[in-house]
Amino acid sequence: MTRRWVSSGSRFEQEIGYARAVVDGDWVHVSGTTGFQYDTMRIAPDVVGQCAQALTNIGAALAEAGASFEDVVRVRYYLRDPADFPLCFPLLRAAFAGAKPAATMVVVAGFIDPAIRIEIEVTARLRSGKANTT
Repeated sequence: MTRRWVSSGSRFEQEIGYARAVVDGDWVHVSGTTGFQYDTMRIAPDVVGQCAQALTNIGAALAEAGASFEDVVRVRYYLRDPADFPLCFPLLRAAFAGAKPAATMVVVAGFIDPAIRIEIEVTARLRSGKANTT
């Protein structure tokens, strides 16, 4: 079984020692992803802006792994404030409506950076014949 790592270029990956995503056989495990724009390390102040950027970051990792949102089978949402979650529904529905993954939302006490309002992690499974081993 082939394992490879996908990097977003985020300084967090180097500092902490993890990959944005790990492709292990047909499985793609995308790390908890926030709304940071990795090239500038800026983050929107609002949860909708952060959610949109997090989904962009996840989409890029999935694409590099040879997958898409259609391949997602599991999604976990982490939020500081449960009242923020409904504000993200339109973006989440647009991203995941086709895949309809199993989902969990967890309220957390806080994140490593107090500016973070949402973090999203996904697991995807590459469809037969779609595995990318480069």
